Amino acid sequence: MIAYTNEQAGDVFARETLLDRAFGPGRFRKSSEKIRSGRLPSEGLALVARDEDRLVGSVRLWEAAADRAPLLLLGPLAVDDACRGAGVGAGLMRLAIDRARSLGHGAVVLVGDEPYYRRFGFSTRGMDGLAMPGPFERDRFLGLELVPGALEGVSGVLRPTGRLASDELATVAA
Repeated sequence: MIAYTNEQAGDVFARETLLDRAFGPGRFRKSSEKIRSGRLPSEGLALVARDEDRLVGSVRLWEAAADRAPLLLLGPLAVDDACRGAGVGAGLMRLAIDRARSLGHGAVVLVGDEPYYRRFGFSTRGMDGLAMPGPFERDRFLGLELVPGALEGVSGVLRPTGRLASDELATVAA
């Protein structure tokens, strides 16, 4: 039985191991990493899937902006090989989108396979004026408006705006 929950501090090792297996060491060279590096995921938007006590899936959303428009960057989404095809990734995606919408976010963007993400409403529509900070494949740069019109007229290079990881360390130390 798969359970979807908020990521916990004790999930770090299992999450990183899952991401290493899913994406390999090259994951740190992706343009998306320029937005994630040194930042914390958006509050309430770091989610995991568990099969009993084993972490089998992970997704995180990150606060970013282009021009003055706030956006969320989704990724990475990863599922353990043993659970592929069982709907774990879809469950994480639906939860992430629903949670982002309920928290009042306007749009989510990602770099990924359009045939997979299309079923969740992602497309290249409204993405022409946006760019990632570094090389990226234009046809894989997808967006989803959670609020109608949230991507209208938005342009520029995505930049990180979320909480710095050092902010959390300072809070814990205080």
